[in-house]
Amino acid sequence: MSATYGRGMPTTSPGSLPPGSWPTPITSELVVRAAARLGEVRVDGTDVWWSEGRPEEGGRSVVVRRSADGTTTDVLPAPWNARTRVHEYGGGAWAVRDGVLWFTEFTDQRLYRLAPGAAEPVAVTPEPDVPSGVRFADLTATPDGGLLAVRETHAPGGAATDVVNEIVRIRPDGTTEVLAGGTDFVSDPRPAPDGVTLAWLRWDHPDMPWDAAQLVVRAADGTEHVLAGGPGESVVQPVWGEDLALWWLSDRSDVWSLYRRRPHGEVECVADVGGDIAGPQWVFGQSRYALLPDGRVVLAYARDGRDRLAVAGDGGPRELDLPHTVFRYVTAAADGAVVCVAAGPASEPVVLRVPVDGGAAEVLRPARDLGLDPAWFSRPEHVTFPTEDRGTGIAEAHALVYPPTNPGVAAPEGELPPLLVVVHGGPTAAATAALDLAVQYWTSRGFCVADVDYRGSAGYGRRYREALKGNWGVVDLDDVVACARHLAGTGRVDPARMAIRGGSAGGYTTLAALCLRPGVFTAGASHFGVADLAALARDTHKFESRYLDGLVAPWPSGADVYAERSPLTHVDAFDTPLAVFQGEEDRVVPPEQAESIVAGLRAKGVPHAYLLFPGEQHGFRRAESIRAALDGELSFYAQVWGFDLPEGEGIAPVDVVRPAG
Repeated sequence: MSATYGRGMPTTSPGSLPPGSWPTPITSELVVRAAARLGEVRVDGTDVWWSEGRPEEGGRSVVVRRSADGTTTDVLPAPWNARTRVHEYGGGAWAVRDGVLWFTEFTDQRLYRLAPGAAEPVAVTPEPDVPSGVRFADLTATPDGGLLAVRETHAPGGAATDVVNEIVRIRPDGTTEVLAGGTDFVSDPRPAPDGVTLAWLRWDHPDMPWDAAQLVVRAADGTEHVLAGGPGESVVQPVWGEDLALWWLSDRSDVWSLYRRRPHGEVECVADVGGDIAGPQWVFGQSRYALLPDGRVVLAYARDGRDRLAVAGDGGPRELDLPHTVFRYVTAAADGAVVCVAAGPASEPVVLRVPVDGGAAEVLRPARDLGLDPAWFSRPEHVTFPTEDRGTGIAEAHALVYPPTNPGVAAPEGELPPLLVVVHGGPTAAATAALDLAVQYWTSRGFCVADVDYRGSAGYGRRYREALKGNWGVVDLDDVVACARHLAGTGRVDPARMAIRGGSAGGYTTLAALCLRPGVFTAGASHFGVADLAALARDTHKFESRYLDGLVAPWPSGADVYAERSPLTHVDAFDTPLAVFQGEEDRVVPPEQAESIVAGLRAKGVPHAYLLFPGEQHGFRRAESIRAALDGELSFYAQVWGFDLPEGEGIAPVDVVRPAG
């Protein structure tokens, strides 16, 4: 059977082929071709700025400006890379004011300044004694031509406990002043319009910022006041209004809702929309709401596995009619509009300008032209399924389920599709209901994909998140298994061909499900997944160094629990074929963990594949690595389940190590 790909439908009538071998235009080459990860959005006068991570340029993060006349310019030409390693996950790596760009350069983590018309950026901070040992994030340019930032300092040969996080002011002449410190973590330094009052967030180990973070305000006389947050309450994203009212998001009511305190007034809840407005602060620089000059607020919030964009303050939250299901970096623009990064089930991320009071939304940075008819795209269905309570008080979990979708081919009559259960990272994160070609890569080949929001995921309130407290490696395994069995039990997938895959924390759940819940999945793929919980607790970076105290047990007193739930402890229970993909320079999950699992698989004679990617860290950014991981995983399933790879793509079979004889 042959087919013509493009904006129209295939020229042939649908034929039948075994799932997995379906021909598709959604190849690994298309997944990375001209792809970009759109990041923070800033409005500077009449210009809109944003960042783009480009796999085809080695994962380089580029700052882009769109002028009022529609001209789009890469402000940072190659090889400049605006990316910070604070907390290892970064974010908030650049800021702009009056056309002056400040940014953290990835290679040395120093601050640089680029003035309008200048040929090259100029270094502002000195070369540190330790390579990349002084890092800056959460940048905010100030009216006096200076900068506020979070500074992270690493001591020579120091451990995670020796890392110091502070809020600093960098003056226009490059001199630095420490404004806040003394706690394990700080973020969101926000100067008030009066030029003297400062707000910021702080928290201490063992809490993560979504567990407990305090909002602190320092007045002109130096007195400090904790306005909100603390044990049992997470505060994120403080913003000052021009009237000196301070706004923030808090989950004191279970979901992250919008609060405000006017000068000398009481704290009031401005918007509780029944869904999380915020998400977990894995990275700096997030923005889920924006203040308009007339006192209204535009906010994004999650419900039923997708985002909404709404206006509050004119009689109640009013949802805007948009085809998108994901909204990030919501920023106020001129003329009663906001600018944000938006995406939908049939649309990759775009930079979007949205008029609040009517009129068509304007795409400022379009998605790449894929040249495909939308009929190729599988639309997700939000599915709720039963699972074991285990004392959490919650006996259901959620998933975004993508059915196999290919307008040119179908499975032979009576053949059910294979299932690919996807486990997101974090584990405090969430599935995303936006077009992702890395998902469509599978669905267009005949796979059903279930992106699981197990208990502990964000987007369903604090109570749902905290169901994972002390239960990582228990309830997440219950939920991925329950999802697979639910889809198989309702006749949607082939129970003999169910695979599980995930990266980072999702890789841990993948590995743990295979060895601690055997007999459900017949294949798996771990991408830089955690294999040894104890090693992660001992050796990981500062930001996550006490994360497992809440998810598993206090370390080291709970060492027996860590051993009980670590896949590496149960290598003898692995009997499911497994593919392992790992970055050679991963600081979050070092390669030794992947190699320990691979050694155990080899010793036991379990079919496996191992791909190590030089130059990659935690999460693959280079186009060639992303392609090799996708095609390698497909080839692995083809060899395990016995289907042919699609003709014409030139996918080289991955080397699968099998038992001798």
